[in-house]
Amino acid sequence: MIIIGEKINGSIPVVAEAIAKRDAEFIKNRAKMQAEAGATFIDCCASVPEAEEVETLKWMIDCIQEVTDLPISVDSPSADVLAQIFPYCKRPGLINSVSGEGDKIDKIFPLIADTKWEVICLLSDDTGIPKCAADRLKVFDTILEKADKYGVAHNRMHIDPLVEMLCTSEDGIAMNVEVISTVRKRCPDIHITAAVSNISFNLPVRKMVNLGFTVLAMNAGLDSAILDPTNRDMMGVIYATEALLGLDDYCMEYISAYREGIFGPKK
Repeated sequence: MIIIGEKINGSIPVVAEAIAKRDAEFIKNRAKMQAEAGATFIDCCASVPEAEEVETLKWMIDCIQEVTDLPISVDSPSADVLAQIFPYCKRPGLINSVSGEGDKIDKIFPLIADTKWEVICLLSDDTGIPKCAADRLKVFDTILEKADKYGVAHNRMHIDPLVEMLCTSEDGIAMNVEVISTVRKRCPDIHITAAVSNISFNLPVRKMVNLGFTVLAMNAGLDSAILDPTNRDMMGVIYATEALLGLDDYCMEYISAYREGIFGPKK
């Protein structure tokens, strides 16, 4: 599983306070903590007004790169900000994100076509978030056409089906499972990601819903997730599910992660 560590995001109040105070040690500690917990990418989101975003992200990226060599997931709703900031990273990482909305793809895909940068692609367009699986898959078709046009390889793309709150869903996660399994079947080499905690908004004991969703989504084909890698229960469930799905020969990754203290009793 590709783990995109979510803990450096200005939408989190303590992170917003650290950004406002330019508390470099706070950002560094969060980056180091996620790296040690098994993250694949460190997400970096400023959540400040767009006029301040590029300079803020540069400062945040500097902090992260001082303490870890992990690639960064550069996170902004603005394609213009992403276009300016991603070359600032020392090594190729992950663009978070583009979608079928407006000209985001046409701005970003040409810039990363001849690089090793990966990209999260949201299944939304100018109409918003489609309400049914068929319409989300139509957005997926459009994104694939653009990727082929600009020469962005499928294995550098992370398709996000856009997980919404379970408590307002009419069909549980049936639509997400249909989208994930269809994308996986059609494009075996593509990545499929999700912001796992979205599923449990407004529910009690959210971690239980998040854990259950992760298992079901992985069974459908999810192989990438935006989550808290310091959540030891979640990491244990991910390694266990990979073993149960036959993705971990002789449970070697599961055993190794346990020995390294990524999950299980703290050592």
